[in-house]
Amino acid sequence: MRIYVDADACPVVKIVEKVASEYKIPVTLLCDTSHILKSEYSDICVISTGSDAVDIALINKCKKGDIIVTQDYGVAALALGKKAFAIHQSGKIFTNDNIDGLLMDRHFAKKSRLSKSKHHLKGPKKRTKTDDINFEASFRKLVSNVI
Repeated sequence: MRIYVDADACPVVKIVEKVASEYKIPVTLLCDTSHILKSEYSDICVISTGSDAVDIALINKCKKGDIIVTQDYGVAALALGKKAFAIHQSGKIFTNDNIDGLLMDRHFAKKSRLSKSKHHLKGPKKRTKTDDINFEASFRKLVSNVI
């Protein structure tokens, strides 16, 4: 088993590494060339810049039983299709039971953004310490269930 992190602007890398090191699980951080990552624990895989290049590389690398950390519902869906596990940086664990609804929500949100209406969607809330605590608790639960 390995943990793969869609690490472009991912706020939970340090938490992932902390928990992974406790369980002695290898971690690979994937990012594009516009990001600079350093880690004493994880392998870093830098992918050339391109539309969805990191996402495609991550899915090509992951295998059954791996854990994927991503905020991208499409990546999560593809990981679940490969019998990997996926978790959002909020701590939400993606499952076969919730992924279709999340993908549908993403579709409707995109349609709303592209429409010319005056109803604009707000961006995500600023990340808090509570968000980190919730992510770590969910991530620990996922890891302990997978091992």
